[in-house]
Amino acid sequence: MKIARKYIAQGDVLFVKIPRKSLPPTAIEVPRSGALIVAHSETGHHHVIDELTSRHFEVKGSQLVCYLQLGDGTVELGGADVVHQRSWDTHETVRLLGKPGDVWKVHRQRESRPEGWARVQD
Repeated sequence: MKIARKYIAQGDVLFVKIPRKSLPPTAIEVPRSGALIVAHSETGHHHVIDELTSRHFEVKGSQLVCYLQLGDGTVELGGADVVHQRSWDTHETVRLLGKPGDVWKVHRQRESRPEGWARVQD
């Protein structure tokens, strides 16, 4: 497991810890049932947090950036574990350290194509 205090990458996803007050006022919480999908994969191998109290926010119109707010889960040292759901060639689990309420900005990679840019599919 990799431990992140300020920033870390997991495949095509980059996590950057930002000040709590930096969560955009236009960010809208994404409803969830079960695991929190941090980065949805078109091929089914999502990047997820199983801890139930963390929150996921999106800003309308942004396909490459979202936000996580840590909950009060019981992860050792505090924070949340991001697990890559794939049985083969998986990315190592990443622990985002922090206290309840801390915010992590999540960036997805993009690539250029003849028809324009697209999100990288990990």
